[in-house]
Amino acid sequence: MTIRNEMLQLAREAKEAGRVMANLSSTVKNDLLGRMAAALEGGAEELIAANERDLAAARKRGLAPAMIDRLVLNDERIKAMADGLREVAALPDPVGEITGMWRRPNDIQVGRMRIPLGVIGIIYESRPNVTADAAGLCLKSGNAVILRGGSESIHSNTAIGALLKEELKHLRLPAAALQVVATTDRAAVLELLKLEEEIDLIIPRGGEGLIRFVSENSRIPVIKHYKGVCHAFVDASADFDMAEKICLNAKTQRPGVCNALETLLIHKDLAETFVPRIVAALRQAGVEVRGCEVTRSFAPDVTPAAESDWPAEYLDLILAVKVVDNLEEAADHINRYGSLHTETIITRDYTNAQRFLREINSSVVMVNASTRFSDGNQLGLGAEIGISTTKLHSFGPMGLEDLTTRKFIVLGDGQIRQ
Repeated sequence: MTIRNEMLQLAREAKEAGRVMANLSSTVKNDLLGRMAAALEGGAEELIAANERDLAAARKRGLAPAMIDRLVLNDERIKAMADGLREVAALPDPVGEITGMWRRPNDIQVGRMRIPLGVIGIIYESRPNVTADAAGLCLKSGNAVILRGGSESIHSNTAIGALLKEELKHLRLPAAALQVVATTDRAAVLELLKLEEEIDLIIPRGGEGLIRFVSENSRIPVIKHYKGVCHAFVDASADFDMAEKICLNAKTQRPGVCNALETLLIHKDLAETFVPRIVAALRQAGVEVRGCEVTRSFAPDVTPAAESDWPAEYLDLILAVKVVDNLEEAADHINRYGSLHTETIITRDYTNAQRFLREINSSVVMVNASTRFSDGNQLGLGAEIGISTTKLHSFGPMGLEDLTTRKFIVLGDGQIRQ
């Protein structure tokens, strides 16, 4: 069978399975996820053995230590995957929710009901835990899911998928509701991206290169998140202690993630005092600071910032710093160089805080809080499938509700249109 025909068959089977999953009760879905969690814990030895094959191949290929660390499965990480499935099971089920009803002058009642999207394709890199996390979220929201992980984690992903599929079979549910693409051939991705009649949404999770590749080749709607160029603006009225604490946390708590701070904007009225203070604190935390000319006038040994620093996503202990005249200039900078991910203002001025919330159109906008809170779990979603910086059909961290859409429902009593 050709790769094209293999992917087409897989997607068609997923579409059929999706119709079954869409009509399952919350009780059945929650039972399924609980069984899947237990299966992961019970199969830990099998999963670690499969993972060792991936790790051996990764070392042979000379992958970086950070990449290898992302691949590792151990008892602790397997338990975390299982706990994640149980947490998703405990979340409210959005499917079937009526999001408002209203009565028209002719007495028909009109409302909107949440329904699953159908078939979701997840294309991802590195972390095997995404296999379980994505499966749990998609199945709980009544969707079928096709998972295509990176070649570096093929044995781990396949083993996780096999354990999860067995629990579908035990409950006499269609195993095709959860499919892990078994081939590492990149042609399989290209073929999946052509199947707009069978697959309803593609969610790529990984580096900017992967996301651009998927976006440029897909006929199917794609939830995109190219990078996280997150900003903090320290306003003229900011409390220095609060500003320092927030900026350090946002940059250093976990610098290699998309919600870490990448550019710090400082109001000119406090630059003379705050720039030396924050630069010293950042350096003590091991951060390399790259500053504009004004920043360097108050901290002369800071590395000069280049134009390429303003749109940069460092994912490292590096921070760009710029002094701005006012909130308007800060907003202009964010709108020009930002990636629509997460921005925060540190201020004691209520009017400026409200202006920042209104005028900054990123997916998450904060007042007096670290950008590290831009995470589905931290925002109360329970779990997330990813972060969207595309305004359609979801914007920001995506939870269960974002894996559904709404249909209109109409209740009548014999009315006909005149």
